[in-house]
Amino acid sequence: MQLPEEYKVRTRKLLGPERFEQYLQAFQQEAPVSIRLNPAKTVGMSVAGGERVPWCRNGYYLTSRPNFTFDPLLHAGCYYVQEASSMFLDEVLRQWLPKLFASADSQSTQEPAVGPLLALDLCAAPGGKSTLLRSALPEGSVLFSNEPNPKRASILAENIAKWDWPGCIVTNNYPRDYRKSKLLFDVVLCDVPCSGEGMFRKDEATIGEWSPANVEKCWQLQRDIVSDAWHCLREGGLMIYSTCTLNTQENEENIQWMQQELGAEVLPVETQADWHITGSLLPSFTSPVYRFIPGVTRGEGLFMCAMRKPAKGRGMGLLEVGLQSLSPTLKPSASCDAKRLCYLLKRHAALLLSAMRDTCLATSKTSAIEPTTYTPKSGASRVPMYPTRLRKYSQWMIRNKTLDPQGRFRSAAEKELETRN
Repeated sequence: MQLPEEYKVRTRKLLGPERFEQYLQAFQQEAPVSIRLNPAKTVGMSVAGGERVPWCRNGYYLTSRPNFTFDPLLHAGCYYVQEASSMFLDEVLRQWLPKLFASADSQSTQEPAVGPLLALDLCAAPGGKSTLLRSALPEGSVLFSNEPNPKRASILAENIAKWDWPGCIVTNNYPRDYRKSKLLFDVVLCDVPCSGEGMFRKDEATIGEWSPANVEKCWQLQRDIVSDAWHCLREGGLMIYSTCTLNTQENEENIQWMQQELGAEVLPVETQADWHITGSLLPSFTSPVYRFIPGVTRGEGLFMCAMRKPAKGRGMGLLEVGLQSLSPTLKPSASCDAKRLCYLLKRHAALLLSAMRDTCLATSKTSAIEPTTYTPKSGASRVPMYPTRLRKYSQWMIRNKTLDPQGRFRSAAEKELETRN
């Protein structure tokens, strides 16, 4: 495996001689194989010979790489084959969801209660972090998994369908579409496109795509994505930024820019010394960030940073806005109402979006009206993939008598009675 000379010069300077030698030695070793169990489908199950991934509650290292293609448990969504470093997202969520979103009356308890949340994974394909995120969210939460590329969105939909958790919605939009929608999310994950330096061992094809020009292109694109995502995060909300690259232009320098331009507050994550996670490699930057380096950490390359959007006074999240929009008699503080709304969101995102009228997604990207429902070959449950023109989709639902003109769901009895008449 031949690394570009310019890349080696840059990376040696970045990592230092000792860490760089460890990094090079990693290319002579087999990449670790790891899986993450689906907690909803593997109760009482264990991984034979598996070793726990220390920063993920359901992650396991395997002693060898089996032929996953022929394993029915994989296709049934009992586990997801995921690189171990990426599972660090679970540790971030485990530590910070209770701190940021626990109800006031449970803050003093050992396990603070967190109500349903609304989350957005903006660049979600193929779905590894999305399935992890949904598993880590409180019961009744809703996750929008978005992928701008239509082909990759289909792969994302298949993996979300296999995972088979409630409250998952797959969309095919650009980040700017979400910004225009004015929707607010409690948690936003930005696993942004990058130069892929951390995946060179796992995928040799990425080596040929690397160049200084591509690094420049990537950090500029990442700032555009993050800027759109920041407007989708409610005050007091959690943003998680991650890449699978090593350089500081796409990592620390972007976080520094977010602090200065967007007012992001970087959050510390408690880690153990034997995890061998590397902090900031930019001399002028001391905020807590977390870098996984092949050969140093047991996994592939990853960079992750957790941030909070400062609250000037708690703004309403989408769940609360939706509750008030759907009915003036509903109280946003009532947990049963929040669960009811999450159920409605799970069935049809258009209900809430149409109820909020001017906050629906709108773009000229496609003129599709009818939704696409992806049905995986494995027979898992269907996952709705909503077209970008969600306003027209709600009109389609009304014409097909799924909703009445006021935007309420018609019961089966109502539809049957209307058909008879």
